[in-house]
Amino acid sequence: MVRATAAGAQIRAFAVTSGELVEAARAAHDTSPVVTAALGRLMTGALMMGSMLKGEKDILTLQIRGEGPVHGITATADAAGHVKGYADQPQAMMPPNRVGKLDVGGVIGAGVLHVMKDMGLKEPYASTVALQTGEVGDDLTYYFAVSEQVPSVVALGVLMNRNNTVRQAGGFIIQLMPFTPEEVISRLEEKLKEITSVTELLEEGNAPEEILEIVLGEFGLEITDRIPVAFRCDCSRARVEKVLLSLGRKELQELVDEGKEVELHCHFCNKRYVFPVEEVGRLMKAGNT
Repeated sequence: MVRATAAGAQIRAFAVTSGELVEAARAAHDTSPVVTAALGRLMTGALMMGSMLKGEKDILTLQIRGEGPVHGITATADAAGHVKGYADQPQAMMPPNRVGKLDVGGVIGAGVLHVMKDMGLKEPYASTVALQTGEVGDDLTYYFAVSEQVPSVVALGVLMNRNNTVRQAGGFIIQLMPFTPEEVISRLEEKLKEITSVTELLEEGNAPEEILEIVLGEFGLEITDRIPVAFRCDCSRARVEKVLLSLGRKELQELVDEGKEVELHCHFCNKRYVFPVEEVGRLMKAGNT
């Protein structure tokens, strides 16, 4: 992922290639092609928005709730290029749209986008906007305009192989700073009309820097930062133990009395944690639950 400015810092921009991490998410959750595209777009957008966070421990969460077959998708990112995500119904299917493409808008359906930023304050920042198309990029563009009053263009894309693995994924965000001259805005609008699709740029082999050069080269592009990106979940057995203890003594004692092992799994990476009866008993004593 790269961050950049252009037109004397009147434009700020972000671009990322995310194919490997979207494939990691697809493999972890065994998502259908159209759900892979939806989740991949949301994770790619979250990565770039996460890099806008100021603090090292700040966390951004994007959550879409829709009436379509997938029901909902969630992505969480930090400022260091790490992202994780999952779909409520990973195997949801949808026929291709009218132009023969994966129907991301259809599998999501009408609904809302929740944006949450945990910046270590008493209350996290939270905003909710109505989905515009369910295609994710349009919805994030609308969020920036309505909730942050920042004119933006968010372009996201995921391309699948015939064997349903991820071929390409990536995107860019272009934002106008306050008081950007009308002449710059008009030139940028004309330039963006020339961009047919993100996946086409990726298929041509363009790196994030090259994508921004194509879009903003004539505006004096300056790359300010390069950040490696990865699909990474921070779940651990210790964290899951705390979740288990939160069930309370009565419920845990019932599980022990029934001789049942406990299995919990992480929504974000699908990793499973198994606790034998003896271990549940030990945790109860150690935690005084």
